[in-house]
Amino acid sequence: MASSKTRFAPSPTGLMHIGNARTALFSALFGGTFLLRIEDTDAERSRREFVDELLYDLRWLGLDWDEGPTNSEPCEDWFQSRRGRVYQHYYDELQRLALAYPCYCSATELEISRKLQLAAGKPPRYSGKCAHLTDEEIRRRQEEGRVPTLRFRVPKGQLVSFEDGVRGTQKFLSDDIGDFIIRRADGSAAFFFCNVIDDALMGVTDVVRGEDHLANTPRQLLVLQALGLPLPRYAHTALILGDDGAPLSKRNGSRSINQLREAGYFPGALLNMMARLGHYYESDELMDLAGLRARFSTHHLGKSPSRFDPAHLDHWQSLAIRSVPDAELDAWLRAETRVIVPEHQRVEFRDVVRSNCLFPEQADTWARILFTDERLSIEDAAAEVARQAGEAFFLAAIDAANAKGEDFNGFLAALKAVTGAKGKGLFMPLRAAFTGRHDGPELGLLYRLIDPHRLHRRLAEFTYISE
Repeated sequence: MASSKTRFAPSPTGLMHIGNARTALFSALFGGTFLLRIEDTDAERSRREFVDELLYDLRWLGLDWDEGPTNSEPCEDWFQSRRGRVYQHYYDELQRLALAYPCYCSATELEISRKLQLAAGKPPRYSGKCAHLTDEEIRRRQEEGRVPTLRFRVPKGQLVSFEDGVRGTQKFLSDDIGDFIIRRADGSAAFFFCNVIDDALMGVTDVVRGEDHLANTPRQLLVLQALGLPLPRYAHTALILGDDGAPLSKRNGSRSINQLREAGYFPGALLNMMARLGHYYESDELMDLAGLRARFSTHHLGKSPSRFDPAHLDHWQSLAIRSVPDAELDAWLRAETRVIVPEHQRVEFRDVVRSNCLFPEQADTWARILFTDERLSIEDAAAEVARQAGEAFFLAAIDAANAKGEDFNGFLAALKAVTGAKGKGLFMPLRAAFTGRHDGPELGLLYRLIDPHRLHRRLAEFTYISE
């Protein structure tokens, strides 16, 4: 939608996780203009360092925004903590229209009222106790030093309906909502209010967000209608569940984007995984951001929760490793790994990495196996293979390697002729001796990459293991 404008409006109270990163991705894929806004009205929990990390995460993922802050320095344009003057204008307007009023109810009074309503089988909502205070009653409460919140006066007997981009027609009765707080007692704007005011003033046409915000929408539409401000379209995406079926959290597998980046995941792997969490693509191929955007549609967003599966992410990581340019793959490796790999063997080592590794530490392990004299860590399965092959097998392998040199096929033929071994009985003991492992790169590639003296020494060492 070339004329659309979406937004991502996070609160900087922690590191960005998969759930809110997916919201940012879906908003960016929707099309048109993508706006970033920082909703930092929670003064106690908002931190500037979280804004810094948020901006870095988005840029690392490739989710560049068309409108929004360039750094973490709070400003009136994009940080809600600096927009109090803007919100005050609309508070005054609602009070002028008698559509907002001060509420002096204490937290204790509200909790008692809530419990009584629940005990009576009624949905908890504000009773309206302060909705009709006289000027004298207000003055007396002010003299007592009581600081009010400001509540929006919800009209009675109205049906609030809207067409959700995922869930179709949604209908809410205003009598079930209750008057809600739009300004806290400390003067800060409540989410219901500042979120929707900024959407209207910033020209947001389409809001893509989680279904946990679905019940907020009728409240926000009522505010916009009361002020005569434009209404955006909404699309509420299904929640993401963890491996235990509960909403995704640290407890059941969620990690921050920072943690995933530090682990070595490529941004393309995360983008392709997240794009398919609750959204259907006909293609199973790895796509760049432009490809994901071209095939994205709210009609392909599911209504049922989607489950985050780490194996699913690892699948996309394996495809990303196979597709990234050589320079990017080299930069992904640890600095010490790059030092270990001989320059003339760098191309073949990349093949090892692309086919056998998901993370930098795995690439480092293979570099040390292939290019250093560090003692091999021998897996139990590899040791058992060596014992079954026997001492004579490895002595024959040493002779064949000495006779055939770099000719791997000749080496295999000579070894097979002497031992009669074939199939797994031929390949598995060699793999064990070369690497100490029972799986890994193609055997011929290992034979070419490991220095002949190192390879001969390992074969000799395995004659003792096989005893």
